[in-house]
Amino acid sequence: MRALLISAAPSAHSLTDDLTRTASAELRAQGHAVDVLNLNDLQWDAVVRPTDYGIAEFERPVGDHAVDARCEGTIDSVVDRHQRLVERADLIVLIFPLWWAGMPAVMKGWFDRVFTQGFAYGLHDAEGNTRKYGDGAFAGKRGLVITTTGDRASAFGERGLNGNIHDLLFPITHGILWYTGIAPLESLALLGIDTPDWPGVEDAREQVRARLASLETQEPIPYRRMLEDYDADRRLREEHATGRTDLAIHLRSDRAS
Repeated sequence: MRALLISAAPSAHSLTDDLTRTASAELRAQGHAVDVLNLNDLQWDAVVRPTDYGIAEFERPVGDHAVDARCEGTIDSVVDRHQRLVERADLIVLIFPLWWAGMPAVMKGWFDRVFTQGFAYGLHDAEGNTRKYGDGAFAGKRGLVITTTGDRASAFGERGLNGNIHDLLFPITHGILWYTGIAPLESLALLGIDTPDWPGVEDAREQVRARLASLETQEPIPYRRMLEDYDADRRLREEHATGRTDLAIHLRSDRAS
């Protein structure tokens, strides 16, 4: 298997950087090939610019320029290299600290620039159906989110003040990974790292090692597929999760609390 690790470690002294190195070492110890993109080390520019597509300014929707650039071979060479890394990866691992209820801007900007129209989305099957939410461009790949948060675990529970951790990560696991066809595994959220009872760095490392050591037996989050469970207006069919509106309705079975 070939894994692509994308890290938003804020510094070489951060827990995120430590866990990135731990994940890379564990995957290599299992015999997998590993590519690592440490975005801050790369001084990644998070902003989509016309030069990404070999043009001086945007004159049409950005997505149209992205499609043209891929067809004409004018896409930025760094973006192109990262797209090639995505193409050849079997497993994509995102490692980041949870900042303001989401991924740091540098990682969001990586997706903005690399997951372009015509590459990650905007594709259609033989019947003309839009390929997304299960049948996306990257169907067959798997994804894993590894994130750290400061507040206590109870604050990210079903009735937690910060919101359920599964809901907070939904825009990533469902809105990015599943949207593009990547089957997301259950996220590994290391909670409470700023609390007195946090077990410490070695415990965090061991949780990462254990999760990566069991990749072969892990089942993806059971998200519903667009063409099977939603109507023409992309609303969940009435026979599913009747009377509910929470995010868990997009799972084929209720998530255990």
